[in-house]
Amino acid sequence: MSDSRDRPTTGLLSSSTLVTTVAADQTAGGLPECRLRRVAQYIQENLHREVRLAELGGLVHMSPYHFARLFKRSTGVSPHRFLIQRRLEEAKALLAAQTLPVAEIARSVGFRTASHFTATFRRATGITPSAYRGGGEAERPPGAGAVNGGRIDVP
Repeated sequence: MSDSRDRPTTGLLSSSTLVTTVAADQTAGGLPECRLRRVAQYIQENLHREVRLAELGGLVHMSPYHFARLFKRSTGVSPHRFLIQRRLEEAKALLAAQTLPVAEIARSVGFRTASHFTATFRRATGITPSAYRGGGEAERPPGAGAVNGGRIDVP
């Protein structure tokens, strides 16, 4: 029998690279590794646009509800939270590497407005995108934001 210790840990990654380890034991009832990889790759390739739950479910031939349950069981986070985390990781990389305006970076990673991006970024990191770019502390202060600590495990 499998217990919660067999499940992967979740949250924002410290780098923009996905950790590619997932619990090999699929007895917990999560998504098969190949489907989880397909969804993670699709999300990464489509960060710049709106991605709907039905679209992700269709990608792995499941109803949206069933897909969402299995995805959360496999990763520990909902598909929406996973998408937001990936967008923030991509935004961090762009903020560190480029001098594009924050509003342009926000749009390029799928946020409709710069204000929504800034609020989401601050909630997750504890600082604004501009402060992050200026060399501000990249780690969240304890208790800041609703994002889990640890990492997202994807095969």
